[in-house]
Amino acid sequence: MRHRSQLHTLTLAALFAAAIAVTTAYILHIPLPTGGYVHVGDALLYLAACLLPTPWAMAAGAVGGAVADLLTAPMWAPGTFVIKAVLCLFFTAGSERFLTWRNSLAVVWAGLLSPTLYALLNVFFTNSWNAFWPQFAGTFIQGVGSGVVFFVLAAAGDRVGLKRRLEAL
Repeated sequence: MRHRSQLHTLTLAALFAAAIAVTTAYILHIPLPTGGYVHVGDALLYLAACLLPTPWAMAAGAVGGAVADLLTAPMWAPGTFVIKAVLCLFFTAGSERFLTWRNSLAVVWAGLLSPTLYALLNVFFTNSWNAFWPQFAGTFIQGVGSGVVFFVLAAAGDRVGLKRRLEAL
């Protein structure tokens, strides 16, 4: 049974990593005039963090986000690997539901930390503090969109008992 559980978790993590990569890189991928792009891949990262044990969610988010960057903007991949893993730490998979107070608050914290870290990374890349706010604004908009999509998907998942059904497989 333990082997099946580990295989089940590994499979879900791999599926989430792939879905995060594809969603981030290609689906609803909206370029910004300031550089970069808006996507809803973080919504899937948040779902993964609500469903998988923390180390597995961190791996799915880090790998999925970094692969998306390797496909679209490779210089961001190492930073994304770390940032996406850290965002998972705010969430919990310990409830039978996706929407909990902690996970709702986690969307807010992730939505503020992610643009801050990406903006600091952009300052590093450009060697200019002038690059901070444009990057922050774009990533913040992306985070708000991902948060809204997460709430819609999480509410739908809770309504049909998705966590219970996935655990029963």
